Amino acid sequence: MKVNPILLQVFRNRFVAIAEEMGVCLGRTAFSPNIKERRDYSCALFDARGDMIAQAAHIPVHLGSMPLSVKAAIAAVPMVAGDMVMLNDPFCGGTHLPDITLVAPVYLEASDQPAFFVANRAHHSDVGGMTPGSMPVSTSIFQEGLIIPPTKLVEQGEIDHKFFDFLLRNVRTPQEREGDFAAQIMANLTGVDRCGQLIAKYGQQQVDLYAAQLNDYAERMMRQTIAAIPDGRYRFEDSLDSDGFSAQEVPLKLCLEINQDQAHLDFSDCADQVTGSVNAVYAITLSAVLYCFRCLIEEDVPTNAGIARPLRITTRPGSVVDARFPAAVAGGNVETSQRIVDLVLGALAKAIPARIPAASQGSMNNTSIGGLDPRSGQPFSYYETLGGGCGAGARLDGASAVHSHMTNTLNTPVEALEYAYPFRVTKYSVRHASGGAGRQCGGDGLIREIELLAEAEVTVLSERRSTAPYGLQGGESGKLGLNQIIRQGQRVLLPGKFTTRLKPGDRLRIETPGGGGWGEKET
Repeated sequence: MKVNPILLQVFRNRFVAIAEEMGVCLGRTAFSPNIKERRDYSCALFDARGDMIAQAAHIPVHLGSMPLSVKAAIAAVPMVAGDMVMLNDPFCGGTHLPDITLVAPVYLEASDQPAFFVANRAHHSDVGGMTPGSMPVSTSIFQEGLIIPPTKLVEQGEIDHKFFDFLLRNVRTPQEREGDFAAQIMANLTGVDRCGQLIAKYGQQQVDLYAAQLNDYAERMMRQTIAAIPDGRYRFEDSLDSDGFSAQEVPLKLCLEINQDQAHLDFSDCADQVTGSVNAVYAITLSAVLYCFRCLIEEDVPTNAGIARPLRITTRPGSVVDARFPAAVAGGNVETSQRIVDLVLGALAKAIPARIPAASQGSMNNTSIGGLDPRSGQPFSYYETLGGGCGAGARLDGASAVHSHMTNTLNTPVEALEYAYPFRVTKYSVRHASGGAGRQCGGDGLIREIELLAEAEVTVLSERRSTAPYGLQGGESGKLGLNQIIRQGQRVLLPGKFTTRLKPGDRLRIETPGGGGWGEKET
């Protein structure tokens, strides 16, 4: 069948539209502020092998790793029409336990094999574990929550209520979780329906052809982009502030080799996996690399499995970027992923300096608060990541007070926070003058200050509190982030990773890092 370039673009948009509509359904029907307000979810469409065909414009750390979850589900559980498989195991294609993936096959009436798979991943604000929010300063994955191997949640259109009840009995907020799981189910049903309509209109042969051609097209564009980078080896080093238990920095090292239209990224010299929860599984490292190289393509190309074909990634099993079971990994997905991006972009800056921006804030500033809501007498569990400053580029200042790189969520609105939780937001503003100076200035971080109206347990996982976001080409570093508790007018400075209990009237103040500057400041 001959490929029509017009139809290729039509199919590209049809595939993406399916993933986007799944996301709209998930966001509008979810219960938790983390999903419906922050939009901490991602949706994508996959071929019969589990290779990504298209994704919505959602969260890079979800989407780059999701194919591994889909393939793990396909390998572990035979699926027939009407089935949906749930999983969150980081050592089986997942990222960390709060990110729960739901996979559904798309069957045609006359076929005994799935034509496609649809999947979505949502971050649940509690999946059990030692602290509310399931993002603890932990030493083992067993402390972080419920581990779900690939398991059928829906079988031939019927929810497995025994399994569902088991899930809800192991979380602090079962009603909220039940609503969010229902939203994930509906998102997949939407995707299955739309895929069926697409195949009914064009036929499976033509749909399969254009899905494959879109992957080939993305591969060609990725190779063309890599070929424009000078051949050579480029090294870069950075570090995590700490693992939350030791004050020592955790060194990260990368050797990037460009050879014609291929790139090899060797992370073998990164530190061994650590005690604390900043360990990243391989899926996270893969996601960060795919994100960085996808950003290099200037043309508007689809993001799919073809992007990964010219890339080879080498890690050392048992390292902080390829952790082994039962390592603590809650923070690896959110903090170490950001540092891997800084590592890859830092290496690329040596090869193509004019195209690479300075470091962005380098943290998601994860904030979890949980306790008993005096208004309802029911447990609550709040989770949020906070925006910060973006790194400046050769032609533009960095954006301020936004999420960057591996996260693509929103900041939760003040009204939504105060409505859903026993909080009073006493300050929410841009953190002026926190971006690094330079010919182009780094973006500023933000300040979020929350007063507790009930006793609660607070956990913060954050980075760039002792190692600043770097500037490039003579630009200055961004300002370090700052975590404080304000109690009876007294300010107490806290480390980047901590758990503590707060009483009514206590305030939690997070000041997020600024982005690095680019170029020497003109005098």
